[in-house]
Amino acid sequence: MNTKTAPHPIPYQGSKRNLAPEILRYFPPKFVTLYEPFAGSAAMTIAAAVNGLGERYHINDLNKPLMDLWRAIIETPEQVAAQYETLWRKQLDDPRSFYDQVRSDFNRTGKPDLFLYLLARCVKGSVRYNSQGEFNQSPDNRRQGMMPETMRLQILGASYYLKGKTTICSVNYRDVLDKATPADLVYMDPPYQGVCGNRDSRYLQSVQFCEFVQVLDELNQGGIRYLVSYDGRTGDKTFGKQLPDDLNLTLIELYAGRSTQATLLGRSDVTIESLYLSPSLADELAYGLPSLVSSEEKVIGASDPNKEKL
Repeated sequence: MNTKTAPHPIPYQGSKRNLAPEILRYFPPKFVTLYEPFAGSAAMTIAAAVNGLGERYHINDLNKPLMDLWRAIIETPEQVAAQYETLWRKQLDDPRSFYDQVRSDFNRTGKPDLFLYLLARCVKGSVRYNSQGEFNQSPDNRRQGMMPETMRLQILGASYYLKGKTTICSVNYRDVLDKATPADLVYMDPPYQGVCGNRDSRYLQSVQFCEFVQVLDELNQGGIRYLVSYDGRTGDKTFGKQLPDDLNLTLIELYAGRSTQATLLGRSDVTIESLYLSPSLADELAYGLPSLVSSEEKVIGASDPNKEKL
């Protein structure tokens, strides 16, 4: 599948933007609504829309300011782009103090344009909140954020593909999954279990492993097609707990590139991310894979020179 380049207005740590072309290979050719209950930067929703997959889209994230920003990007793109440019230009005399002021203003008002500026400037595009629910991530003082004209093009592009087709909400992920039918598709990229346990629950959602497994079992029983990005590894270090065999999922391992930390340490460790396909989706795609593929058997990815074609 030759995928088109997708706009990407929200820089966000953990975004599946780079892996989106590979993940799209496992999307069915037809579905009505794509649900992303842990949307974040909505990379998969945008990629699907750009490539003509799906008729409607439903994005959700417990981080309400993020969903408010998405609503503004999709519904009023010109306004958000102009607001971002104003903020970007105002920072030039003293970027650090301006960032601190915008962060304070955002914590007081929750305005979407302020949040976009913070995401464009903060360290690694990583959202961090203190125990009071205030955004407290520091700026990356080496850069000034995406140039206004580039940001405008990204915003207008995202709006073009999603406006009039997208439902946006900020609720518990189970409430979103209750809406899915066998005619739809669900893509889930939940936070690794335990990662967000101490964060403010108004913004970041900790997904308990046992509960999540139960939810997946319920989706299986309902014949819902879904994909899950859940665990992975870099060298000998693993992230997240592998989903259990009795869910009868098909495991695909995606080559996500060389680890940045490994590169700094002079090592060649690569990052491998797991993608699980639901039984109904795997049956439809008819890849003929066993229900679980071991890490020694398959490693695929556009950047992996040794990848195996399925």
